[in-house]
Amino acid sequence: PARAERAEERATEGGDSGMGVSFVLQLAVVVCILLGSVSSWRKEEFRNCNQTPFCKQARARKVGESSFEASGIAIVDGQIRAKLLPVDVPEGEPSASLILDVVVYDDCILRVRVDEDGDSREEGKRERFEVPDVLEDGVEDRKLWLQKVVEKNGESAFFLAPGIEAIIRHRPFGIYVRTGNERLVSFNSKGLFHFEQMREKKENEEWEEHFRTHTDSRPYGPQSISFDVSFHGTQYVYGIPERATSLALKPTRGPDIVSEPYRHFNLDVFEYIEESPFGLYGSIPFMLSHSASRSTGFFWLNSAEMLVDVMAPGWDEEQPPEGVARDSDQIDTHWMSESGILDAFILVGPGPKDLLRQYTTLTGLPAMPQFFAIAYHQSRWNYKDEADVFGVDASFDKHDIPYDVLWLDIEHTDGKRYFTWDKFLFPNPKEMQEKLMDKGRHMVTIVDPHIKRDEGFPLHKEATRKGYYVKDVHERDYEGWCWPGSSSYLDMLNPEIRAWWADKFSYSSYVGSTPSLYIWNDMNEPSVFNGPEATMPRDCVHYGAVEHRDVHNAYGYYFHMATADGLMKRGEGKDRPFVLSRAFFAGTQKIGPVWTGDNTADWDHLQVSIPMILTLGLTGIAFTGADVGGFFGNPDPELLTRWYQLAAFYPFFRAHAHLDTKRREPWLFGEPYTTLIREAIRMRYALLPYFYTLFREANVTGAPVMRPLWMEFPEEEMTFSIDKSFMVGGSLLVHGVYSEGATTETVYLPGSQSWYDIRTGTVYSGGKHYEIPVTMEAIPAFQRGGTIVPRKDRIRRSSTQTWNDPYTLVVALNSSYEAEGQLYIDDGKSFDFQEGAYIYRQFVFSQGRLTSFNIAPSQGGTKQFTSSCVVERVIIIGLWPKNIKRADYAIVEPTNRRVDLEVGPLLLRQGNHLSAFVVRKPNVPIAEDWSIKLY
Repeated sequence: PARAERAEERATEGGDSGMGVSFVLQLAVVVCILLGSVSSWRKEEFRNCNQTPFCKQARARKVGESSFEASGIAIVDGQIRAKLLPVDVPEGEPSASLILDVVVYDDCILRVRVDEDGDSREEGKRERFEVPDVLEDGVEDRKLWLQKVVEKNGESAFFLAPGIEAIIRHRPFGIYVRTGNERLVSFNSKGLFHFEQMREKKENEEWEEHFRTHTDSRPYGPQSISFDVSFHGTQYVYGIPERATSLALKPTRGPDIVSEPYRHFNLDVFEYIEESPFGLYGSIPFMLSHSASRSTGFFWLNSAEMLVDVMAPGWDEEQPPEGVARDSDQIDTHWMSESGILDAFILVGPGPKDLLRQYTTLTGLPAMPQFFAIAYHQSRWNYKDEADVFGVDASFDKHDIPYDVLWLDIEHTDGKRYFTWDKFLFPNPKEMQEKLMDKGRHMVTIVDPHIKRDEGFPLHKEATRKGYYVKDVHERDYEGWCWPGSSSYLDMLNPEIRAWWADKFSYSSYVGSTPSLYIWNDMNEPSVFNGPEATMPRDCVHYGAVEHRDVHNAYGYYFHMATADGLMKRGEGKDRPFVLSRAFFAGTQKIGPVWTGDNTADWDHLQVSIPMILTLGLTGIAFTGADVGGFFGNPDPELLTRWYQLAAFYPFFRAHAHLDTKRREPWLFGEPYTTLIREAIRMRYALLPYFYTLFREANVTGAPVMRPLWMEFPEEEMTFSIDKSFMVGGSLLVHGVYSEGATTETVYLPGSQSWYDIRTGTVYSGGKHYEIPVTMEAIPAFQRGGTIVPRKDRIRRSSTQTWNDPYTLVVALNSSYEAEGQLYIDDGKSFDFQEGAYIYRQFVFSQGRLTSFNIAPSQGGTKQFTSSCVVERVIIIGLWPKNIKRADYAIVEPTNRRVDLEVGPLLLRQGNHLSAFVVRKPNVPIAEDWSIKLY
């Protein structure tokens, strides 16, 4: 099979690396692994809960087994401190106390930390791992100093904010947050809290764990943590990516439910399957609940393997012990981690956007991307040489299809040595990049974390000499197998090594790179072909004697961070980095985009891409997408077309494909598909001003670009489980076509206002289901009544070439004949916007007048940005002739200039029928105040 053959090719090419017989033997193991996995994902290659002792034991615990009580509760340095004392400890188990710290931050955030008691810890005893460099630097400055705790009836109470109270139950220990008498979130209300303290090994005790051919030495023994969290007053929970399943999380435990828990353990999963709780490439341990009255959330800052059960009603049918709460209108969840500490945050909204603001102000707001990065990207494994690159580039122009970025996978390197170029296939990399940049186009190359163990490779020699690799359990440089063959992995937990790695992206170090070259981090879970579960052994050792088991889920995050820092250094802090990562963790959003990994060319994967992207957005990562057409397999023309039509509305829009797939550039299937795909890509380019405005909103508020319907319609219960439709910002609703030969799609249009088809202007009332006829021309997409969407309609080769083009404003009126919208503009590349160099306009249509005014802060900063662009067209839908007396012209103020008002199409495409009023060539400056009054 192809993947196994290519693994062998990659492992043996590139010259003498001193691997010898040992390498050949171990390579055989790698090939066997790959041979077993090329056809599809095989679950036996990955651990399940019954094969994971800490998970199996946690699931076996009964309601009310928690063996701790809170004692000595006091305010220390403005926060609550208490001891958690073991109760009814079995003989031979540790009986030392734990330390509880409870901290209140502004914006209704409650932090709960539990760790072993340093005062009672034995001298020289290893400290448990706390995840660094995820929380924002200013979090502690937001601490609210508590003044008073009220103790009554075995509970201690204090306020998070007016009307929001937190309660610590003493025995059995638990915490809950309430408003009035209504509970919002509870910790340990089911009595499942368990904390395995580190201890000496008992005589004849077995700490090693075995899975398939691998042994985990577990030198520090069991150290797991588990507990329950209940979300009250709700029937839906979301979040905890990454997996290919529905948006609303389905129960994994309960009557007649046989399921694995949702798993957080970053892995390179070959051909993943949909509708599975199995974890994929990234982990964000943040769960949200939503009801018509409130949104709440729970975030556990822990990077070890984690599993989460969502309980179905009746999971605890036995009579609960005295003091254990029961509420019929709640969702119980059970959280289990192999190691680390309990460092959790309870967020209480009240609305979904409040929740995202609270979470992203803790872990970081989404980075503002460059303008080119939100346009269309063309990739495959691999464009084989410079001639291929130029041929693809020219064909886009020949077929009048815009694109902005061309990507090169691992084959562009010299023997899989990153930061190099194959001198025969890519002899002139700088000239190649510069020719693309002449058309405003960029390039991305891949840089993976596995470093080829080749004594002739300077990067490897330097890393070895400096001791920068992760160590194995025997304190030797860990050696695993990946695309280059024998490889080692940099210890990215160490800030010194991250800084060293960042320096490798300088133009002098990365010879052949230019300012228009950006980076792609793949395989950074990390992927190790011959490792346990195809990743790094848990007993490998990082900086500070931290075991890999503690930091595993954050390894790719630190690698991503170091790479982005490298591009920041390269650009002297003036150029926004673009680095795509496959692995991710909480906080990834402040670094750069991710994608959903190695999907497959089938209709199910097209459909599941929507809940996957929505879930990432709900957990902070606004800039994300799925490989258009599917990475594996060969899509037929209909599937590929439908994927382009849907992906044109993804936040990150990239086509990508496996080496063994047939070429599938947008023109290769011929007509009518070339025209249909071209139109989908052009739609994305027309909407780039709107998308860029949404990315700025994400950068300021944490709100995702692509949103579930309930984020915009939080009180409408019909939307809570919908994941075939989604919102792009607050103005556009999109519904894909997910089956072959479909002629209709059932679409729910929420709210009380009208919705308008974005191509025809056909109007639909809100709050209803519709059977929408579909053809191959387009998928259902609607603009919400009461909104204004900015576009740029002129067709160019790349987004860079649209920079000075005029704008079109599409005004969709509500039942009051009003609408509003926003437009954000900056230079599209630098950080000057952080110093006030941007334009931010508000558009309002009311009483027949469209007005533009500035909404940027008056004290915006030291720099300015200007634009000479104008508004070329104003399209108004929902304004029927009977509503105005003589709507045949408009007056532009302040120039008092008369312009024509005519009936025209929504899109300037051949054959589109007349469906809207159009103000032609008002030519008002986009950066200035003005109004256009209809007469």
